[in-house]
Amino acid sequence: MESGKVVLGVLAGVAIGAVLGILLAPEKGSVTRNQILNKGEDFTNDLTKRFDSFIEAASKKYEHAIHQAEELSARGQAKFEEIKKELKNGMV
Repeated sequence: MESGKVVLGVLAGVAIGAVLGILLAPEKGSVTRNQILNKGEDFTNDLTKRFDSFIEAASKKYEHAIHQAEELSARGQAKFEEIKKELKNGMV
């Protein structure tokens, strides 16, 4: 959670720096507005790609955890059946 805040802070700082750099540049207003728009689109695309990568990685970890839980459950069930069978054979 803490690293997410740091990443968000850094990205916000970069975006603010880029906008300030463009605003302070000696360009015409229309050129400056286009540059701000382009930087905003670049920032949005980058953020979208990072979010998609994060979601993909989280999904893979979730699927792996589910698979491990299913395997553990199957082994536990098999061991339970084995012990149940041994107890039944020992008592008869």
